[in-house]
Amino acid sequence: MVRLIFLGPPGAGKGTQAQTIAQMHHVPHISTGEILRSAVADKTELGLKAQTYMEAGELVPDQLILDLVEARLNQADAKTGWILDGFPRTVDQAIFLETLLARLQQTCDYVVNFEVPDEALVSRLLGRGRVDDTEAVIRNRLEVYHQQTAPLIGFYQERKQLASIDGDQPIESINQRLNDLI
Repeated sequence: MVRLIFLGPPGAGKGTQAQTIAQMHHVPHISTGEILRSAVADKTELGLKAQTYMEAGELVPDQLILDLVEARLNQADAKTGWILDGFPRTVDQAIFLETLLARLQQTCDYVVNFEVPDEALVSRLLGRGRVDDTEAVIRNRLEVYHQQTAPLIGFYQERKQLASIDGDQPIESINQRLNDLI
């Protein structure tokens, strides 16, 4: 049984590692983006609510995201484990998640923080070749990430759940480090 939360800036490799570890341990890789897309595609009540915000180009409100995460963690495939990728993003979301997990009688094994220098991230993200990945946009996203996530790192350190991994190394090395941790 594996229950992990992956924290890290855009381009740190969270999604890549989450997919690999999820397949190896037969648990779902859960990202808020995936939750939103699934809920919208399945036309669930929460998905239809989220869709109205998404179609208007607005951010989906926190409470709706929290409701979607709760619904996802209540699904059968998540009962034996999961990997949360990029959630929580704020201390308020982390507190909600802590309360939710207690209610579900689940615990999180580790919160894995992927550490990658900003310059390496800018390089990686520019290399993806996406239209919206300009250097200015990437640097702004990194700044927002650092402002929102720094408190989360302390939050999980206090709870003795944080494990930091050097994400600026080959994918296989990072994967081995994660497997050693698990």
